[in-house]
Amino acid sequence: MAITEHVADEQLRATLAAVAPGTDLRDGLDRILRGRTGALIVLGYDKTVESICSGGFTLDVEFSATRLRELCKMDGAVVVDRDLKHIARAAVQLLPDPTIETTESGTRHRTAERVAKQTGYPVISVSQSMRIVALYVGDVRYVLEDTDAILSKANQALSTLERYKARLDEVGGTLSALEIEDLVTVRDVSAVVQRLEMVRRISEEISGYGIELGTEGRLLALQLGELIGGLGTDREQVIRDYVDLARKARTLVEVQANLAALDGSELLDLAHIAQVLGLAGPTETLDVAVGPRGYRLLSKVPRIPGAIVDRLVNHFGGLQKLLAAGIEDLMAVDGVGEQRARAVREGLSRLAESSILERYV
Repeated sequence: MAITEHVADEQLRATLAAVAPGTDLRDGLDRILRGRTGALIVLGYDKTVESICSGGFTLDVEFSATRLRELCKMDGAVVVDRDLKHIARAAVQLLPDPTIETTESGTRHRTAERVAKQTGYPVISVSQSMRIVALYVGDVRYVLEDTDAILSKANQALSTLERYKARLDEVGGTLSALEIEDLVTVRDVSAVVQRLEMVRRISEEISGYGIELGTEGRLLALQLGELIGGLGTDREQVIRDYVDLARKARTLVEVQANLAALDGSELLDLAHIAQVLGLAGPTETLDVAVGPRGYRLLSKVPRIPGAIVDRLVNHFGGLQKLLAAGIEDLMAVDGVGEQRARAVREGLSRLAESSILERYV
């Protein structure tokens, strides 16, 4: 995702949080909808916004849902400060640059889109006839949905996540056993990365629903946390295990961004994922053997700091050498004393034993 896209996405999520159920702003919007009146609300006030405001009243009063509702009864827009603490102006006519492109047809919505693009602040447009609330954030138009509709979508997404997570646990367990036996192929790695990316995407979608639901989404957040709580940095560790970042002159963030940029059909193609990871070319087989460095399994050993994990991997150069290392070999690594060496040795042994048992029993 490009930097500008990331910023726009974060701004949209922040705006959705500001209008979520349980907030004063959402209470005000609900009152406006029940009163069957329209509204145009700018969520930010600076010199740029001031320059396109004409007429109206300068208020600078504390924000409240009832004040917002009453002020929106008048013709014109309401301008609140960025923190939603004060109402700066009311009943103003907004005069944005008419040359700014807009896809809207109604006067209120055209003004809202142009103001959002010109000022960079989110703008809310409440349609009196359609009874909908539209958010304009940069180039994005987002229509707020009813809470029940969002909950229905969220529950469907949770069911999908449960299936994805079950499959991820299966392929992840298989990968661990194959790593212990030194039988990993590019196909095995690509399958795990594929499932991790699928889980990440559906988790982000559910997280977005949680933000939009506000106080109504607390149970959803608990369910999401329970399902993905054990994943941690699994995707990062798999990439560090198998992708030679130095040789490919890429960063971990770039590889993750390339995976996130895959469309649906590309994500289902293991060969394409292998190419993104740099593990195989367009014509190469996925059955080529590869070996992990050890980041993923070491990260599963309790109470081993990340810096020690890095030193162990750099010292031994691969998981098989780590598995074969004795207490004294481990103690040769800077920062690894006898107690920590025993913890690493015993931790890896337990992981090896449980992985093999899960695969063959």
